[in-house]
Amino acid sequence: MSSQRLFAAVLPPGPAGDELAGAVAPLHGLPGAVNLRWTARAGWHYTLAFLGNVDEELLPDLYTRLERAAHRTHPLRLRIHGGGRFDGRALWAGAAGDLDTLRLLAERTHAAARRAGVAMEEHRRYTPHLTLARSRVPADLTPYTAALEGFEGMHWEAGELSLVRSNLPVDGVPGEQPRYEVVRAWPLGR
Repeated sequence: MSSQRLFAAVLPPGPAGDELAGAVAPLHGLPGAVNLRWTARAGWHYTLAFLGNVDEELLPDLYTRLERAAHRTHPLRLRIHGGGRFDGRALWAGAAGDLDTLRLLAERTHAAARRAGVAMEEHRRYTPHLTLARSRVPADLTPYTAALEGFEGMHWEAGELSLVRSNLPVDGVPGEQPRYEVVRAWPLGR
């Protein structure tokens, strides 16, 4: 049976990404930056629910349920804001704005996938984050989070829920990154 590696996400618009790229560029010059695997700009997104490998037979029901979740959730105002880390393994940019609605959308997408038959991990409190870099071994990310602390991006309206396919990198190819492709997108609140 054929499957696709999928996640649901909110994608920041180009101008917001431009601002973040300007804030991230100097981080590449910090000590230890060469040891981090930096996420390509095309990979910047706020994951709402990671679905993993989804059997293609589940897709029609999944699409219907995600569309319903999107329609029940109003568009929201967001901005990329500050930074943080998960242990010493992931550096991320945060979000500010209508986070209660963003968390609600994350809960709804998680429930929609589960009801469509997708085997979902236990749902934990949603922390909106946009992954900037990863480390294979624990690293001191404090200088990076400190550099992002004051970052306040432009306000933008998140108006759709996107279902994204993740095409994993080819093993053994240096610098190869996952490629992301929006499979479907649904407008929020309509």
